[in-house]
This record gives sequence, C-alpha cells and structure tokens, in this order.
Amino acid sequence: MTLKPDHAAVFSPPAAGGRFAAGEDPAKRQQILAGAKRVFMKMGFDAASMNDVTREAGVSKGTLYVYFTNKEELFSAMIETERAAFVAAVRTALAEHDDPEAGLYEFGISFVTHMTDEKVISAMRTVLGVRDRMPVLCQRFFKGPENLRTIMRDFLERHIAEGRFEIDDIDLAAGQFLDLASGSFFKLRLFGSMEEPPPRDEIERVIRGAIRVFMAAYGARRHETHLDRRAPSAKIPQ
Repeated sequence: MTLKPDHAAVFSPPAAGGRFAAGEDPAKRQQILAGAKRVFMKMGFDAASMNDVTREAGVSKGTLYVYFTNKEELFSAMIETERAAFVAAVRTALAEHDDPEAGLYEFGISFVTHMTDEKVISAMRTVLGVRDRMPVLCQRFFKGPENLRTIMRDFLERHIAEGRFEIDDIDLAAGQFLDLASGSFFKLRLFGSMEEPPPRDEIERVIRGAIRVFMAAYGARRHETHLDRRAPSAKIPQ
C-alpha cells in the first residue's frame, strides 16, 4: 500500500486564483482526517464506513474519494498523522533541554502520558487488529521512519558529544530508557489490566526512578562517589 504524504508542507501551492488543485488543500485534508479519527475511535476500523466519515467530517462522498481512495488508505493516513505529530512534539521538547536529566524527565512524562492515553490505546488495539491485512501500517506505526527510539538516539548522541554520557551502544541505551520509563503501564493498559491511565504522581515516580537507573549506568560521572556528584537537577521535581 502506498501512503500519501501527511504534512501540509508537501502540498503544491494554490493554483492561480488562490484555489488548490483537487485533493491538495491541506485544510480540507485535515478536516477529513479529524472526522475520520472521531469515527474510527468510536466505531473501530471494521465497523466504520466511508459514509460514516463523510457525515462526521462534513464533506461530500466525491470530495472524500478525491483525497482518499478507500478506507484503508484513510485509516493509514490518520494513524501516520497522529504518530508523526507526537514524534515531532517529543523531538522539540528534548531539543529545548541542555540538562540531560531534565530532558529525560520531560521526555519520559510526555511518553508515558501519551502511550497510556485512552485514545492512543484504542488506536493501538485497532492497528494490531488489522495487522494481517495491513502489515505496512503496523511497521510504520511502531518503527518509523522516525520514531521515539531514533529521537532518543539523537538526544543521547548530542549529550555524548558534550561529555554528559558515556555510552558504547546507543541503540541499546535508547531502548533501555524507553523500557524503564514505560514500566508496566503500557502493557497493562494495552491488554486491559489497567482500566484508567496511571495518575500523574505515579508516572513521575516511575520516571524519576528510570532516570536514576539510567544515569547510574551511563552518566559521565558514574564512577565518582556519591559525595562528589552534583545535586539532582532543580528542573526535575523531587
């Protein structure tokens, strides 16, 4: 399956007279995707129809099919758009921190809050449900081309270059922090053992613990004694 581009920046500019070519108006496309998201989240992939999307998005069937040729393509675009938006937001948040512990904290809070949100859990269950029919979608949703692991890797590489981390296997370390941060929250939510997202204070407790373990393993000063180490970052709630 070929996925259409998902970012407004890649669309052609309006033609003469200020009108977009058929299927290239980013605002109209976003309107359709927003309606599709509401439909898929409420009804699931199999029960939803293109007619449901036209009604929810407030567009004609002809307009819908100009942008998306079938339900599978529409669902793929919706999932990819949601994933890309979150990944971009996390990348921006990490880029704002020169203190690695503060960056890890903000990343961890955003990561766990997002991954345990009811809408995200519902979307993941839906994606897993169509895995056999749409394997490419699952690969893009969970692997990339840019995903949380690649963002974490870039963050670690920057701080390694600045002497804040000592890491031999960056891919391994990136995955380890993701696992430490998510704790058991994600699996419990995905499989229904935890009916509600974890409370904020519990998320913070897990993230602080994850940072302590990660910095003990990879912090550039990990060989110093406790008395020699600097105080915890003031940016991280204690």
